[in-house]
Amino acid sequence: MAIEYKQKCTRCKTNFVVVTRRTLYPVCDECQKATLSKEITDPEMKKFFNIPPEFYEQNYFLKSIKIGYLKFGSLSEKQKEAFIRTVKDMKEKKNE
Repeated sequence: MAIEYKQKCTRCKTNFVVVTRRTLYPVCDECQKATLSKEITDPEMKKFFNIPPEFYEQNYFLKSIKIGYLKFGSLSEKQKEAFIRTVKDMKEKKNE
């Protein structure tokens, strides 16, 4: 079990973020909204990232994949598979 604690956001320095030892750069949801809300022009990727917003709020991995796509413009096949698997698991937990 990982130890979790709260630390202030490194951008705004007002909101707290739950972090673990693996979190390199803690950023709150408010600061990441601007990055996550950028327009995706590719229709295939637009459909790929069309998941409920609460999934992005609950899972840092999903946020990082979307931010990586917006920054670099592409994803590897392994990233796509892991994203799909994570979303599928979250949907199953939500339905239970």
